Amino acid sequence: MTKQQNWFQSWFDTPYYHILYKQRNNTEAEIFIRNLVTHLEINKNQSILDLACGKGRHSIFLNSLGYKVKGVDLSSQSILEASKYANDRLEFEIHDMRTPLHAKYDLILNLFTSFGYFDSLEQNLSALNTIKSGLSNQGIGVIDFMNSPYIIEHLVPHNTIEIDGIHFELKRSISDGVITKKITVTDKGLSHNYIERVRAFDKADFTSMFSKLNLNLIDSFGSYDLDPYDVESSKRLILIFKKNA
Repeated sequence: MTKQQNWFQSWFDTPYYHILYKQRNNTEAEIFIRNLVTHLEINKNQSILDLACGKGRHSIFLNSLGYKVKGVDLSSQSILEASKYANDRLEFEIHDMRTPLHAKYDLILNLFTSFGYFDSLEQNLSALNTIKSGLSNQGIGVIDFMNSPYIIEHLVPHNTIEIDGIHFELKRSISDGVITKKITVTDKGLSHNYIERVRAFDKADFTSMFSKLNLNLIDSFGSYDLDPYDVESSKRLILIFKKNA
């Protein structure tokens, strides 16, 4: 019997995922990366891991700035695309974020709400522990997550988008602390159904998980410009942390 795929395995590996989100603001992402490495004073000799890197847009930009970067993701199609940009200081590999890493890094990034995909707290803690175990002694972890209270307050229950002649119908809901997006794609007269499920962790949830794993939250921001975090108005929750000594 074939094991049923998790939603993130099927959705992230379809071309429709990349079509739906191709309007992502690369300029905004590049500003964030520049702000982050400047704030953290990351030098070109330090090693960086982009955990759940997708098609590698952050990894590729970091590498263009002169950094040595490895990007990993569970999606084979994303890694296949990202690998077109590989060089002697940029590599990509298929990897499940719940599985420990084989090397240590000075900076581990988990960006654009690439966390909270799993149904159980234990699996989400496993993903966080992957970051912890992969950090060098003075290494820094960064999670760029949605600001869940803001997202829930401004949740759009239903909308439709037309991209490249493909119709996307999006239905959003929240139940039991999980934000669910049901996606119906109509392409050339055929319909395809997908789903996104992200646990709506807030700052207190992350603080609790950090405590369980002996991680130390050292800073938090509410935007890609690194503005102070405000629970009511910030769109992002950006967490900077290290292992406790």
